[in-house]
Amino acid sequence: MFNDSYTLITGMSVVLETEIIREGYVLIKNDTIVDIGTLPLKSKLSSNTTIIECDPALTLIPGCIDLHIHGCYGVDVMDGTIDALQTMAQSLVKEGTTSFLTTTITQSEDKLERTLKNVANYMKEQEQIVGAEILGIHLEGPFISEKRAGVQPVEHIQQPDVDLFRKWDDLASNEIKIITLAPEKDKDYQLIKTLYQQGKIVSIGHSDATFSEVVEAIEEGAQHVTHLYNGMRGFHHREAGVAGAALLKGELYSELIVDGIHSSKESIQLAWSLKGREKLILITDSMRAKGLEDGEYELGGQVVHVKENKAMLEDGTLAGSTLKMNEALKKMQAFTGASLLDVIYMSSTLPAKRLKIDDRKGSIAINKDADLVLINSDFDVQKTWCKGQIVCSRIE
Repeated sequence: MFNDSYTLITGMSVVLETEIIREGYVLIKNDTIVDIGTLPLKSKLSSNTTIIECDPALTLIPGCIDLHIHGCYGVDVMDGTIDALQTMAQSLVKEGTTSFLTTTITQSEDKLERTLKNVANYMKEQEQIVGAEILGIHLEGPFISEKRAGVQPVEHIQQPDVDLFRKWDDLASNEIKIITLAPEKDKDYQLIKTLYQQGKIVSIGHSDATFSEVVEAIEEGAQHVTHLYNGMRGFHHREAGVAGAALLKGELYSELIVDGIHSSKESIQLAWSLKGREKLILITDSMRAKGLEDGEYELGGQVVHVKENKAMLEDGTLAGSTLKMNEALKKMQAFTGASLLDVIYMSSTLPAKRLKIDDRKGSIAINKDADLVLINSDFDVQKTWCKGQIVCSRIE
């Protein structure tokens, strides 16, 4: 017979969706939040409750959800192995990420198909693995523009193909959640229409579309923009491009890599002032070098040189990031003056809403998964819980 276990986390500030409570507590039953409040404790505790008393200077936030990440700590989604995904799941909790979308890169059909099947197989068994939860797949490419490929290998780019996508989604057990594509390559927007009808998130990225082409894509179901400013036609005063449409069109949610490398402080401030927390999603877009030393690494079959947190190909093309999610929160607040509630909304709540899983993730609330992160005032992760289990601890 299953024995219920309880954990009480108490004494710290608690970031809820609309307020921050001081000297609060969160009570967990097994893997679910069952009570929240301010001290003194209102709940009657079970005799088998583990009590974790925290410094009042610390803050409990909901686990971050990274919608765009390729790899970290020496592994990549495209490695196509269970071990690689397990390493990601067990490593990302160190930066406060408790769930994520595995993100692909443009590659041969064989390699993509192996990767999709591998993620689907992992997801069927992941409840047995302690760590961050994989929520599905972000298919970045191969239906993109050669002109805006960036680090995506041009030789594997393909024309948008409805039948091919359906085959891949079947191989992935219908776990593809976001598809990055170039709408100007999609004849009569057939793929965009199909994806929209299936409830997938159509994201415009690695695209040379004009402003008017983006508007047409929105009308057919596009609703998201991949890593704003990067891999897209930029803003020009006579042609606003993808970047201009992303900033101006209220229908579009935009991913943002807040590392000060992919976008300047001023560009981030502009996005913040025009889009606000309701339309900006913090991502890392990190590759396998994250968490490791400077050196040479691989992404999409290409050599990536990493020096001082900057990942580049030999020709200087940016090749993903080494950004950690807790660093993104810290920099977003520093660059824009956004509040703690705002940055948590962009890193946890809004991603959950976009994936339509906000009934169980994205904020600290009763009956939601106990995905929690304890941070200090500098956004350093002190402890992380995934579904009620401590998976990272830097303090007693």
